[in-house]
Amino acid sequence: MTVRLADAHVAIVGLGLMGGSLAAALSARRACRRIVGIARRPSTLSTALALRIIHQGETNLAQGAREADLVVLATPVRDILARLAEIGPLLKPGCVLLDVGSTKRAICQAMESLPPHVQPVGGHPMCGKETSGLAMAEPDLYQDRVFVLSPLARTAPEALALAEEMVRAVGARPLLLDPIRHDALVAAISHLPYLLSVALVQSAERLSEGDALLWALAASGFRDTSRLAAGSVEMMLDILITNREPILAALEVAQGELAALAALLAQQDFSALQAKLEAARRRRMEVFP
Repeated sequence: MTVRLADAHVAIVGLGLMGGSLAAALSARRACRRIVGIARRPSTLSTALALRIIHQGETNLAQGAREADLVVLATPVRDILARLAEIGPLLKPGCVLLDVGSTKRAICQAMESLPPHVQPVGGHPMCGKETSGLAMAEPDLYQDRVFVLSPLARTAPEALALAEEMVRAVGARPLLLDPIRHDALVAAISHLPYLLSVALVQSAERLSEGDALLWALAASGFRDTSRLAAGSVEMMLDILITNREPILAALEVAQGELAALAALLAQQDFSALQAKLEAARRRRMEVFP
């Protein structure tokens, strides 16, 4: 039988921005009985212990996860997929296995192969930064954020309840979502913006070949719209590889929008151009007042 979070032994695999912030949030709120951090580098564990966001640190996955009631995989997507292939036999019966990966279809498919004694739940908190690492972790990262949960058909109600309890404990709002629908939606509002940010920087780089003064003029507008290009390439490459088709579909829509803007400008149809700009401005103001 699944335990309540207050009595739970939680193991977090990966203590970067997401895993470190999760450990910090659980620790600050004293939400669970024990937190074990699992990381490859002993220095990361030493830092987490010094910050008092974990009670125990382990570099060995089996050692760190064997007593856990809830294990959270907080590493890049392809690392999560690799760990799913090995972690099942290491977990005790009834253990809830949650991930925080940015794509869900591939991860939830891999979770289907876990041993029957493991209770899998796909997860994706809708928060983050372009910076990474434990040094960037903060206990309020999840506060007031949507945290997607994608249970499998085999996931027991009490296992999902524990995952939801943890989500609420760190200040987030759980949202149940099908993995395929999730991946299509985040392709549009998360993965496409990253690629547009990359394209913006690359476009400016090419244009600067004609006049190097371009970069001296780049200010807050360029900084803000190109921010995502500064994110972890390792993390984003995993996302692009595991969510390729929805991202390609989103890119096709974006290319159409750029082509439409170019056509209106070339045709000097400024009234239609103004209408398009105003429609975008209104929608942006509605979503983010």
